[in-house]
Parts: sequence; structure tokens; C-alpha cells
Amino acid sequence: MLFAPMRAEAIALRRGLPPGAPLRRTGRGPARATVAAGRSDAAALAVAGIAGGLVPTLRTGDVVVATEVRRAGVVGGAPVPCPAAPMIAAALRRRGLTVHLGPVVTSRRIVDGADRTRLAATGAIAVDTESAALLAGAAGRPIACVRVVADVPPHPLYRPATLGRVIAALRVLPRLGPALSEWAAATTARQVVLAAPRSFCAGVERAISVVEQALDRHGPPVYVRKQIVHNLHVIADLQRRGAVFVDELTEIPDGATTVFSAHGVAPAVRAAAADRGLPVIDATCPLVTKVHSEARRFAGRGNTVLLIGHAGHEETEGTLGEVPGRIALVESVGDAERIEVADPDRVSYLVQTTLAVDEVAGVLDVLRRRFPALTGPSSDDICYATTNRQAALREVAAVADVVLVLGSANSSNSRRLVEVTERGGTPAYLVDDVEQVDLRWLAGARTIGVTAGASAPPWLVDQTVAALAGLGADAVREHSTRTEDVHFTLPKEIRTP
Repeated sequence: MLFAPMRAEAIALRRGLPPGAPLRRTGRGPARATVAAGRSDAAALAVAGIAGGLVPTLRTGDVVVATEVRRAGVVGGAPVPCPAAPMIAAALRRRGLTVHLGPVVTSRRIVDGADRTRLAATGAIAVDTESAALLAGAAGRPIACVRVVADVPPHPLYRPATLGRVIAALRVLPRLGPALSEWAAATTARQVVLAAPRSFCAGVERAISVVEQALDRHGPPVYVRKQIVHNLHVIADLQRRGAVFVDELTEIPDGATTVFSAHGVAPAVRAAAADRGLPVIDATCPLVTKVHSEARRFAGRGNTVLLIGHAGHEETEGTLGEVPGRIALVESVGDAERIEVADPDRVSYLVQTTLAVDEVAGVLDVLRRRFPALTGPSSDDICYATTNRQAALREVAAVADVVLVLGSANSSNSRRLVEVTERGGTPAYLVDDVEQVDLRWLAGARTIGVTAGASAPPWLVDQTVAALAGLGADAVREHSTRTEDVHFTLPKEIRTP
């Protein structure tokens, strides 16, 4: 049910809604809103209309999506949370609207002047006279509050120009309809199933700790060649602390503390750093170091090394650089069918650590058929964390209607989680955070699976689960397939004595 306080608001909103969408005009003010709310037994409730802006960063026609709704002047009154706000905001932004997230406060009367300043000091960014009354009795049902800003400070409210601002805000209201309809269609969600293990692995934790401790020990800036791990939130956080990420060593000043990323580097990069005398701290994941060592060992036997991996990935580039001229990249079954080697009896294979197990199996089947003498590493190259996360997600995907994978687009292990899920027949989507979740993906879904790639922070999962509660998914259970207790020691350069 969509509540619109005033007749003009209801008319404007109706123009943006599909035919038959439930819309009720409640009347203006908290008293009428309270009566209207008591008469509604709808499964999900939303309120939309115009509002007054409380902060000068707002402009007429901007949209405010409430993260919570407060009642002004009520001591101890609990705010009404609106957890789905980030997803609704994203749906509105996709339609070209300027959207702000923050608390909306409901006042008994229209406010101006000093009253505006007082309410803004509480942290609220917009004010109306109905939302808290309309949503206070939602009793655990999915709720949403979306308001278009009309008047804004410092303009006085009671001036002829205010009417023009109200009209401008009313013109924006029809554009809210599609996003609110998407939210309503997604309020079928009932439970979230979390795959475990998920999120950070030991190698990622080690790499992040390397940069953090280098900053603590040496002070900013600390230069990192390439992204320390492939996650934009991790990178942004470390940048705020003073880390500087560069693509090449030539971008690093002489004498600056230098960190090699978790994905590893080729010997040529190490040599270039040594030639310049750069103080290097190596954050390469020990499992990647193992693959590099195997490449040297197999090539030392006179074998051609076939690396199963993806072109352009930093880990792959580092491994290929270990034995130039003796190693070749195999990306697919097609590559495996076409690859030629100098001596078919002297062939070995290695695997990029972040690939999918079933993806590699198909390529290996072809290589073993073509090169019966093929040898490989004594233990799997695919990282334990990659394998564990894929195995857990397969089981979660079997009971989910849709799966959300938290991770960045350049994260190989995160992308493999999506592919593994889709090969099992369940739709899956890779998102950096909850604000990238498209409500249309969740329409009609009752069970939503959630996981995170090995480079994605755990708080992203918590944030997503909280937002999904705003669609009605109030049941959360964890499906665990394995407990991880792996720990890697820090490099000697920053190890505490």
C-alpha cells in the first residue's frame, strides 16, 4: 500500500504507477495519518509525497529516501527504521534522480526558521507531517518512505516563491512510481541463507594487515604496486589511511616504502625494485608463492608449463613472468585443444588460485587426453578459500531463488562464485555493495542466498542482510560446509619481534 497525504501528491504519484497499484490518500497532518494507518492491513507500506528540506545541500526536486523516520518532540520515541532504503535509492538513481539517504522527521506542524535549524541539529535531513504516524504501526512489515524536497533553507517558507517550489516537487513525484513498484514486487522475500565460509580469506587478511602495519610503522604514504586485493571498499579504506596505489614502480618515489600486492609479481618487477633500492614488503599470498615455485621447478626439469588461468589477471602475469619462454597460458577448453608444445612427453600444468574447480576440470580433461605424460602440482593450486566458498555456495544456491555475491568486478574469485551459481541454474549477481542491488532481480523471490568473495569485507554481508530485512526477509540462517582456521604469518619486514 502506498500512502499519499495530499490530493495533489496522490494524483502525481498515480501517474507513475502501474494500473491497479494500491494507493491511498490519507489527508494531511499526523491526526489524519494516524487514522489512515490504523485502517491498513497491507503486507507492505510506503509513504511518498513532498517534504521540507532541513540541510542546505538539498535542492528543490531532490529525492530523500528515509533511512529511518522519527517523530519530532517525542522523548524516547523509537525511530522507525527503513532498512531497504539503499536499494530504493539505487532504483531512483538509475532513473536519473538526485537522491539523498538520511533520517526524515515528522512534525506536528509545518516548520520554518529556527524550528528547521533545531530539527537539522538532530541529524534529520527532511521534515514532513505524516510519515511517522503512517509507519509507526507497521509491526514488522516492510516499509519505505520517499519524499521529494520542495522548500529548502535558507529560503523563508512563507513567501510566494514557495508555491513554485511545491509545483516543481510535485512534477518529480510521478518518477518515483517505478522504483516504488519494484520495491513492492520484491517484498516477497522471507529468508536469507548465508553461505559459510565467505568473505576474507587468510591471504587477504594478511595482505591488508601488511599495508596497515606498514602505515603504522613508517607513516603515510606507503606505495602499493597494483591493488593490494581486488575490492574497491578495501582500497578506498586504505587510501583514506595513506596508502597510494600505483600501476608501475616508476610511479613510486625513490626511497618510498613499497608493498607488492597479494597477487604476486614477476621476477623482473622484483629486480627493478632492487635496482632502485626500494624498501619492499612482499604481501604475496603464500599460496600464490607456491605456484611461482612450482613454475620454476617444472621448467627446471625441462618441461613446458601450461598455466590454466585468465589473461590480464595480476596473478597470471606474475606466474607467466617466472619462466618466460617455458610457460604458456591456457584459458579455455578451446585453448587446451589448440595448444602445441615442444615435447609432448615433457609437459606440466599449474592453475591460477582463484578459478572454479569445475571450470578447471574441463580444461584438464583435454590436456590429459592430449598429453598423457602431463604432470601437475602435488597439491591443488586452487586456493582452499576459493574451493570452500564455491562448495558452500553450490549448496545454498540449490535452495535459493536468487543469489547475491558481494565482491568487486575485478575479483576473480568473486566472479567465479557467480559463474558456479549460474551453472547450477540459479540466477546470481555480483555487486560491490547493497546499493548496487537491483530490486528487479528480487521480484517474487522468497529465499535469497548471500555470500562474499574472499576479498570482500564481512561488513558488506551484514549491510546487505540488514537491507533485505526491509523486503520482509526477517529470517536469516547460515549454511556452513566447513570451518576455516588457516593463518599466514606476516613478512619479516613488519613482523613484531
